[in-house]
Amino acid sequence: MKKCNRVGVDVSAKDLVVAIEASGRREAPIVLANDAGGHRKLAKLATKRGASARVVLESTGTYGLDLALALHRAKRVEVMVANPRAIAHFARASLQRSKTDRLDAGTILEFARRMPFEPWSPPAPQILELRALSRRIEAMSKTVVQEKNRLHANDQSEELSEFVKHDIREFVDHLEGRIARLRKQALLVIEQSEDLATAFAHITSIKGIAEASGIAILAELAVLPADMTTRQWVAHAGLDPRQFQSGTSVHKPARISKTGNAHIRRALFMPALVATQWEPHIKAFYDPLLERGKTKMQANVAVMRKLLHAIHGMLEHDQDFVGEKFFAMRG
Repeated sequence: MKKCNRVGVDVSAKDLVVAIEASGRREAPIVLANDAGGHRKLAKLATKRGASARVVLESTGTYGLDLALALHRAKRVEVMVANPRAIAHFARASLQRSKTDRLDAGTILEFARRMPFEPWSPPAPQILELRALSRRIEAMSKTVVQEKNRLHANDQSEELSEFVKHDIREFVDHLEGRIARLRKQALLVIEQSEDLATAFAHITSIKGIAEASGIAILAELAVLPADMTTRQWVAHAGLDPRQFQSGTSVHKPARISKTGNAHIRRALFMPALVATQWEPHIKAFYDPLLERGKTKMQANVAVMRKLLHAIHGMLEHDQDFVGEKFFAMRG
């Protein structure tokens, strides 16, 4: 009978903690980088000595997606992306009280040994294509802003020659043309998929979310597992509040964790600002936060978080934005 190794992987933004059972013997957990090189090394370790492998990781969204895709492409490797709630319930049933990355990897490995293996299927190619296009647009847009800022700063100081200024302007025009082509292609990908087109229409029904931001938001949300809850979306985006307390005297104000997907946060930031000006129900939610002493940034983050809640509900129930459901205005 052909040997089949079992592997449990705890995934974080930078690292992979890997627990392997080969030939019925558990090996000490190892830590690999969560990048393309680390993914290749994991596939090689999992299939050493010609064995096949079944790898289980949690459905942690963007941090685990690239790993799951790499393992899905690897020879002799099957991947299961388990629901985090299933892993958590399994850990409680196993009476695990402590929590570290190494223990989590061991728990996932034990889950792989005892629970039915359900092979993972990657997101549809058009979803991955949309995410790639969106992230390329984001990267190029960042360069455009940098170049415009450089031009503005040097317009004031006259440090640059007219030739260099002209070159910057030409470069910006070139980049903006490429961004327009990328955005056109992203819209084409969306139009060719009924599910993506429907979701895009729902998302852009919110005042403040136009074509550009709608592409960016949809591209990041479409790759997430369908069974993720609203709370998991918020945590995935890094918009969940993080408390800081030390002893009895240090109580810092709660801040968002920022440990999640920064692409979603950036995509929601400007739409939230615009929506507080043009959507009455969102403005009615935003203004009292300022009156209670919240800073503009804190209030805008609260709107971003609530918009994510709203989008989750809209996509789940297949409906456009309804202001009254976002925030009921008092007469």
